[in-house]
Amino acid sequence: MFSLNQSRKEEEILFFEKVTKLCQDKNISIAKLARECEMGNGTVRGWKTSSPSIENLKKVANYFGVSIEYFLKE
Repeated sequence: MFSLNQSRKEEEILFFEKVTKLCQDKNISIAKLARECEMGNGTVRGWKTSSPSIENLKKVANYFGVSIEYFLKE
């Protein structure tokens, strides 16, 4: 049986993996991304288990020049 909680966790991991890949492609660390987007230390790593705020999602999308939808689709 597939639960809503399981689905949400998979979405959060997928989101974190997309951010990680973008960082690798740009050759920056997750910590540098957080600093340059004026987010707290550990904020991005926290997305392994929780969803980002809309504000932080916008910051990251703008930083990488991608749409918010990029992070929301599989």
